Amino acid sequence: MTSHFVRIDTDGREAELGQPAAGRVISGDPRFATWNAEEAEGGLYAGVWEATPGKWYIEYEEWEFCHILSGVSVVTEEGGAEHILRAGDAFVLRPGFRGTWEVLETTRKEYVIKV
Repeated sequence: MTSHFVRIDTDGREAELGQPAAGRVISGDPRFATWNAEEAEGGLYAGVWEATPGKWYIEYEEWEFCHILSGVSVVTEEGGAEHILRAGDAFVLRPGFRGTWEVLETTRKEYVIKV
């Protein structure tokens, strides 16, 4: 029987390693580790993501809920406000969001993405 309960954590999961797409890095050498815990039909994803210091340009076509677990990051909307994010902060990035993500201290977040 398949369980309908999925724990969002990194235990026993292999991290997918990555970095920002070519041409998007503004400063530093940011690297990503992603532990995807859920991938459901209809384009729904959930898991844990971690990034090392650096700054890069972001564009969102998807909807994403984020909950910062550790570290410090700054997300700045193009032509808009700068948001300093620390452990405990939660937010949503809506489709059409454009701006930058800067990791000041290695940041780990839980995420839920709807494509």
